[in-house]
Amino acid sequence: MEFSAEQIADLVNGIVIGDPTVIVSYISKIEDGTPGTLTFLGGEKYQNYLKDTKASIVLISENFIPKDTSELPTMIVVKDAYASFNQLLRYYNDLRTHKTGIEDPVFISKSANLGENLYIGAFTYIGNNVKIGDNTKIFPQAYIGDNVTIGENCYIGPGAKIYNDCTIGNRCVIHAGTVVGGDGFGFEPLAEGYQKVPQLGNVIIEDDVEVGSNCTIDRATIGSTIIRKGVKLDNLIQVAHNVEIGEHTVVAAQTGIAGSTKIGNWVMIGGQAGIAGHLKIGDRVIIQGQSGVMADVENHKRLFGYPAIDYLKYQKSFIYFKDLPKLVSRLKKIEEKLDK
Repeated sequence: MEFSAEQIADLVNGIVIGDPTVIVSYISKIEDGTPGTLTFLGGEKYQNYLKDTKASIVLISENFIPKDTSELPTMIVVKDAYASFNQLLRYYNDLRTHKTGIEDPVFISKSANLGENLYIGAFTYIGNNVKIGDNTKIFPQAYIGDNVTIGENCYIGPGAKIYNDCTIGNRCVIHAGTVVGGDGFGFEPLAEGYQKVPQLGNVIIEDDVEVGSNCTIDRATIGSTIIRKGVKLDNLIQVAHNVEIGEHTVVAAQTGIAGSTKIGNWVMIGGQAGIAGHLKIGDRVIIQGQSGVMADVENHKRLFGYPAIDYLKYQKSFIYFKDLPKLVSRLKKIEEKLDK
């Protein structure tokens, strides 16, 4: 796909300084720019790259325009280059992934209710009474179980599995390899071993949620595991049965959330965090990466460590912790003197 500076300026409501007919076909970082690519300058620390970049077009914030532009590449001036660049990335990605139609072979139940302008990739399975909204794309080898509902403008990645009775809202993204609605980890201990507890609930994912690759969101034992609107989950995350994640919460990779824990709105959880079951995490909590949360957390708290404690307390404690060998050595010397 090729675009001229003039076409790009029209898309982002920008002004061209230089040649409006110059053509680009790809994007680049400003320090690695090559002819035929578009880049952007949105921060002061990258200004030195402007005169040396080989990119053909530079998207630039209006407050970073140099006085002399005679020997610079063509520039498109906008209010906020970073925001405009993201807008172009979204536009380009939509063009790049635009697909429609039903490939062969697929299995689609006769009782499925399919919307308009769909893409269904080869080797996809769509079960009984499934409902899929308009403009949704389901990529090859996906599994959509019985009674699943998927909203409009969704993306279901290659090999994603959505088990029976689960609900996906509008504008959701489920990346490759993710499993929605597998059984929760429920077993009753008996004298002869463990007896499985049937997992009869489902998973509800609300609007505008994005779930990374190879995540697992378990169905509830009874009721629903719920991912509220606007949540963003990174890759390789485990969400156990009957968990509820509040609106606009973000969770980084390799985090595990145990069963029946309720997480509030606008929470930020760092990578490799572990959260025990049956807890209540308040709104706008920040949990640093590799923390282990073992108790309820009030609103607006920031935690770190294992078991997780207040972030500032942890930082102060670490000052002493890293000096423990010296402190122990001093203590032994004091004890030796006292013994004498």
